[in-house]
Amino acid sequence: MQGVSCIALRFGGAGGMVAAGMGDAAMAYEFVRVEIEGPVGTLVFNRPEVLNAFHNAAMDECRAALKALAEDERVRVVLVRGEGRAFSAGFDMKASAERDMSTVDLVRRQMERQFDFIMAFWDCPKPTIALVHGFCMAGAFEVALACDITIAAEGTRFGEPEVRFGTGIVAMLLPWAVLPKHAKEMLLTGNDKMDAARAHAIGIVNHVVPGEALLGFGREMAMDIAAAAGPSVFFTKRAMNRTYEIMGMRQALLASLDIDIILNATPSAEKAEFGRLRREVGLKAALAWRDSRFSDGKPG
Repeated sequence: MQGVSCIALRFGGAGGMVAAGMGDAAMAYEFVRVEIEGPVGTLVFNRPEVLNAFHNAAMDECRAALKALAEDERVRVVLVRGEGRAFSAGFDMKASAERDMSTVDLVRRQMERQFDFIMAFWDCPKPTIALVHGFCMAGAFEVALACDITIAAEGTRFGEPEVRFGTGIVAMLLPWAVLPKHAKEMLLTGNDKMDAARAHAIGIVNHVVPGEALLGFGREMAMDIAAAAGPSVFFTKRAMNRTYEIMGMRQALLASLDIDIILNATPSAEKAEFGRLRREVGLKAALAWRDSRFSDGKPG
């Protein structure tokens, strides 16, 4: 089947490689690819023609693949990366424009689906390491925040531009990752041109490396985690996540989601104009109109 890849399994010892067949339906994916090499599983976003944008089918496949990796006894760490020129541009704007969002109920259903997709990376019982490059925007930015560790290639561009579209943040994770003034600056301006150096300086990413070194650096870190005592890694991640839960993170995220559902169901002039340009002229023109209204921190 076109777009479906088999899983390569590499074992130690003799160094042989065995290609797994596609007998297990759970392993047959169209929009993601799964690789297993020793104790490291990799989940690859595989829609490079649209910068790995997430539509509903892609999100559902990601969650199924992540669950399968979590349940695979061979896998001790999960790498998350994107195929092609980007980690991901975020939620698929074309699919969003074509979706019926005419009632609060429909908005809620879609945003809860997106929220559950993002939080699946946080809730994964095994450590998750995001390897980001190119673009890491909006919902994809939240996925990277939800992963336990994030490593960025030089030149990666980060952003949460939702306020510029008249929409809201699906998973308000940023205030839990950085100081509040950094979070407010990024989220209230909607700047989507933050570079990797700045993201590292404020604590969004752990390391910045040359693009050609990204996968190797990430795999080396994954192997270090895999070499540690499995139960210790499992329970240490669980304890750290539980600390945030006790501080109220989950309740705060759900409260924020409720607010953003109302926001997304509320008309605005900016949202209407962007949508009109998107339909009549195209996404590129709509984005140009949006960006022309902002200085992005540069003096006028």
